[in-house]
Amino acid sequence: MPPEQPRTPGTPGRPGTPPGGRRGLPLGSSSGRPRARPWPASRGRAAAAQAARERAELERGIRFRSIFLTVMGVVLAVAAANVLLGSIGLLQETRSRPLTDAERAKYVAEDVARRWHAWPVGMVFPEEVQYTGLARAQQYARRVGVAPEAACAATVDSPVASALREQGCRTMLRATYVDQTSTFAITVGVAVLKDEEARMGAAAKLPVDDRVGVRPVAFPGTVTDMFGAAQRQRTAWVGAGPYIVFSTVGYADGRTRDSVAQEELLNSEMWPVAESVAGRIARSLGEPPDVPRCTQGNVC
Repeated sequence: MPPEQPRTPGTPGRPGTPPGGRRGLPLGSSSGRPRARPWPASRGRAAAAQAARERAELERGIRFRSIFLTVMGVVLAVAAANVLLGSIGLLQETRSRPLTDAERAKYVAEDVARRWHAWPVGMVFPEEVQYTGLARAQQYARRVGVAPEAACAATVDSPVASALREQGCRTMLRATYVDQTSTFAITVGVAVLKDEEARMGAAAKLPVDDRVGVRPVAFPGTVTDMFGAAQRQRTAWVGAGPYIVFSTVGYADGRTRDSVAQEELLNSEMWPVAESVAGRIARSLGEPPDVPRCTQGNVC
């Protein structure tokens, strides 16, 4: 047998392999790639950088939050100031205070202007109207009937209609009365204009003629059934607020104007009765109301 080859000391297997590992690797090294181990100082710097980034993010968040809270605080403060100022203004507007002269005048004008349709018929044309008769005796004219509401132009003579039309007359209300002895028939007509200024404008253009004015209203089956245009003896008018209150009077027995002597008319009670009845109706419509002292009644 050939002689046995001598082995390198410490080599367990293949010949020429250094003891303890692969060929060419230092003793004690791992069988894979060498792994780099970070230095302790490198790990500290990374942690510090990470902490600095986190602090920067936190500070940025805190700054943004502070800006947001500041903006919201300003917005809320402005809103609160607006609400406070609005509340103060509302309280000043709604709290009770004395009426000014202009407000009192407006209150009166509005109250008077709506009476013709706000009041019942019995208040516009009372069933009885007091007047002063001969020897200053207190007597009463009695309402015979109330005519339906009608257009102004259809209830007056032409010269009067043109004056009312120019100022926008809204409507005409009429009623007929007789005196206490039923001798005289009196038709009272209330022309409704939009305001007192329009009434004065219309009144300035009314003709000065006691033969024209409101047309009489007769009610068949009553003592006034013969009271027509030919029977009226005199006409007149009086202003009150936005109203022109017309009146026309004649004999209830049908006597015409031409059949009555002028001297009789001058000495008759006819015209004072008609003037008194129309005047009382006008005063009632135009009488100023009780005006409250304050915006919410009489307690300021």
